[in-house]
Amino acid sequence: MSTQPEVEPDAVVGERRHLTNLAYRLLGSLAEAEDAVQETYTRWYAMSRREQAAIASPGAWLTTVAGRICLDVLGSARARRERYVGAWIPEPLPDRAEWAGGGDPADRITLDESVSMAFLVVLESMTPAERVAFVLHDVFRYPFAEIAEIIGRTPAACRQLATSARRRVGAARVPAAPTAPSPGQAGLVRHFKEAWEARDIEALVGLLDPDAAMVSDGGGLVGTVLHPVEGAEQIAAYLIHIADKAPGLRLLERTVNGLPGLVAQHTGVTVTVAAFELDGDRVTRIWAVRNPEKLRAWTGSRPDRARTGPDGAIL
Repeated sequence: MSTQPEVEPDAVVGERRHLTNLAYRLLGSLAEAEDAVQETYTRWYAMSRREQAAIASPGAWLTTVAGRICLDVLGSARARRERYVGAWIPEPLPDRAEWAGGGDPADRITLDESVSMAFLVVLESMTPAERVAFVLHDVFRYPFAEIAEIIGRTPAACRQLATSARRRVGAARVPAAPTAPSPGQAGLVRHFKEAWEARDIEALVGLLDPDAAMVSDGGGLVGTVLHPVEGAEQIAAYLIHIADKAPGLRLLERTVNGLPGLVAQHTGVTVTVAAFELDGDRVTRIWAVRNPEKLRAWTGSRPDRARTGPDGAIL
């Protein structure tokens, strides 16, 4: 009687980083990505050894299950985000060397152009099916035949979904992000930080594109501006107002989703992470995440509730 070989545990566990990278790009939330990966492994280990051994490619099976879980999460997330207080911004990620709270480095997200904040924000505008088809094909290079198994549509339909998603990216004019921050980008963010610290409103206006916009995410847990601040002069005035209202606020230059960004700390605690979209020598977009539930990678903990700074309105 023939027997099928058992699946090597290391081969299954070794897929975790790939699954986490995939799930984060699909969901825009590290916490939700980790939950999706955990659920994927729960389903794998719920099978008998015989059932596991019958699967020709455990890696492909895990990816299919993770993709379907993420598709379901995206469907329910659309309704949840309609009730979200203020703007919903994807969860910002630090450089691997600055990840707080320890953990297994192998599980961390690979930072490249597909996790720039500008790119993730455009992904949020897609339907769940568009996002899954686009990320799997254009980012991870999965063939449409395999994507069809995940989405439950024909390969031709998946191709159309990816094409539609690609048009959204083109219409949003997302700037091509380098695989590593350039000195020019880092210098622009540094000048922006210095102008903010000096409360130099003219310098801030000069560094901002006239049509720049700033969006903040407090999730209803901490005070923040609920609507986008638009225009260079308006953003600069708002930042000066914050600097005046929050004495002792410390600004740090940090890598945010693979690109130069800023972290604001108060009494040694990270309270805001700001990602930037840069075009030449100007700042065109600022995304400021204050929701403490999205700052776990920066603080090393998942807070129970909000931690507010002075006047509850830092960014």
